[in-house]
Amino acid sequence: MDMTIKKQTFLEIFTPRDIIWTLALFIGSIIAWQVYQDQMDIYEVYILFGTALSAVWLGWYWRSFQTFSYVVTAISLLAIWMYARNDFDYEAQNHVFLLKYLISSQAAIMWMNFLVLVVTVTYFFALFRDSAFVYKLSTFIAWTAATLGFVGLMVRWKESHIIHPDFGHIPVSTLYEVFILFIVMTILMYLYYEQKFKTRAMGGFVMIVMSISVLFVLWYVFDRQAHEIQPLIPALQSWWMKIHVPTNFIGYGGFSIAAMVGLAMLLRLSIEKRSPNNKLLTALPSHQIMDDIMYRAIAIGFAFFTIATILGAMWAAEAWGGYWSWDPKETWALIVWLNYAAWLHIRMTKGWHGAPMAWWAIVGLFITTFAFLGVNIFLSGLHSYGEL
Repeated sequence: MDMTIKKQTFLEIFTPRDIIWTLALFIGSIIAWQVYQDQMDIYEVYILFGTALSAVWLGWYWRSFQTFSYVVTAISLLAIWMYARNDFDYEAQNHVFLLKYLISSQAAIMWMNFLVLVVTVTYFFALFRDSAFVYKLSTFIAWTAATLGFVGLMVRWKESHIIHPDFGHIPVSTLYEVFILFIVMTILMYLYYEQKFKTRAMGGFVMIVMSISVLFVLWYVFDRQAHEIQPLIPALQSWWMKIHVPTNFIGYGGFSIAAMVGLAMLLRLSIEKRSPNNKLLTALPSHQIMDDIMYRAIAIGFAFFTIATILGAMWAAEAWGGYWSWDPKETWALIVWLNYAAWLHIRMTKGWHGAPMAWWAIVGLFITTFAFLGVNIFLSGLHSYGEL
């Protein structure tokens, strides 16, 4: 009896779709390894197959990620094929219609920027009008923005090699690239919570941070020409970059979502006090749901930020000869870590929730923003290559 139950459970969990997903990832990883093994060291091989394993699990756990990945892969390969048809000429993006207007790295990223600004408005419109159609449209736009952002990063990776082999690098290496990564990862994390808790009412709040990030990206592009692909400085030419940075930005994404959900919670609490019959109270999720999302987002963000900090220390030991040097970036990373460690400790041991924790999450985002961006602007140190 027990064996039958276990067999049925396995078949229910691992559908043919999941089997195809697993085979596709590992076949793709093996092909990538065979094609590029001469350019990879042993650590990069571990990263390749470790990423495949992680993606397999994520696709099993959240099947929407499978669809997202297939679409990103198809569009990215289409763009690379178009470059191949033009003898891998980087200037092809100036005269091939689809590359020029849609799927070259910069075109895709600019579309992502536009869609993020649009979806911020549509989410709030849906909230105030309580429109199911606009809510669904907003979710579609958010998925499209994340897709185009990820396509932009993948195509940029190939474009960096097309420009010059020495320029080639994973697109998580410059401030411009990591901002795009942050936007995409945070949107994906939000869309997961949107599906899990079956509420779209917090979309506009989360997209506020995304819109601010987009405005920074646009300024960075038009004022500093940050989108131009340049060779990396030696300090960034390391396989550590490929795991440290994405892990870090999952943490940042979780902290951002928690802060914006906290803002939505404070708005609800304020409306309850001043206008208990306001229709927004029925549109916004309950305190319990928002409190749960805050907790989950910070817990996941903290776990990944912790891993990223450890990886950063190991990278520092290899690059600079010591695990910790009290560099301003490292010091502020520690401040961020202590802030969220205290948040989680108070939440789990004292049971705090509601407004105090929401305010704390919001303040935490400001601390995180300074650690991420403010240190680069106002301070200097071993991480001075990140200055604006």
